Amino acid sequence: MISAPAILRKWPSVNKERVSASLGARPYMIIDGTLDECIQKLMLQPESQRHLYEIHTAPQSDLVSKILSGEHVVELERLGEFLRK
Repeated sequence: MISAPAILRKWPSVNKERVSASLGARPYMIIDGTLDECIQKLMLQPESQRHLYEIHTAPQSDLVSKILSGEHVVELERLGEFLRK
C-alpha cells in the first residue's frame, strides 16, 4: 500500500482558504511519487495549510480511498503511529 503510485496536489488558496472549483480552481501537482512520499510531504506542511492538499491514488482498502484529503492523511498517520507502539 505505501509503495502504491500517488500524486500530491494542492488547491490554490486566498487567505488560507481553498479557491472554489466553481470559480474554475483546480488542484495542481506537487509530487508524483509513492503514497508514502506523498504522505511524508503533506505531513511536513504547516497544520494550518494541510486542508489545501489532497492525495490521489488507486483505492487501497476501506481506509484509503481514491482521493485523500489532508485531514484524512493526518488521521491515517495517527492510526499508523498508534499501531507501531
